[in-house]
Amino acid sequence: MTRKEKASAHLTAALERDAADILRYLERRLGTDDAADALSEVMMAAWRRAEAVPANAEQARMWLFGVARNVVANSERGERRRSNLAERLRGTLAAAQTGGRPADAGIEVRDAIARLSPDQAELVRLIHWEGFTVAAAGAILGIPASTARTRYQRARADLKEALSTGHGSRQN
Repeated sequence: MTRKEKASAHLTAALERDAADILRYLERRLGTDDAADALSEVMMAAWRRAEAVPANAEQARMWLFGVARNVVANSERGERRRSNLAERLRGTLAAAQTGGRPADAGIEVRDAIARLSPDQAELVRLIHWEGFTVAAAGAILGIPASTARTRYQRARADLKEALSTGHGSRQN
């Protein structure tokens, strides 16, 4: 049996013997929902370093728990990063919101856009809300620039008519 095959057999035995205990360890630290995924990470990390597993069963167990501890630490760091990012995004969004703007500001325009064909409405949104050029919006929609220009001109005319005749305004 080669050295690699011995290491593989030794790791298999260690995982079969200790996986349930490692899973319980992970459940206590990460919760039931994340423990199974973490166990798979422990196993993948162990397989990548199979030749480093100590030969003694107790030392192999301790080594596997060390790997599990690193997986828990990585998970906690990732969760902190996600939490920090979410907090920064909340702050950015709060700063970007306009102060005294009423909730229904622009509702007539949004209603008029919603009554356009789906393709025209998406074209208008890409151009005016997302800041794309007509040609770029056409590329996103998978249509030639000339077709996008024609559809955009038609959409503008439809919007102008809807807004000038009162079809786009709210009824109280």
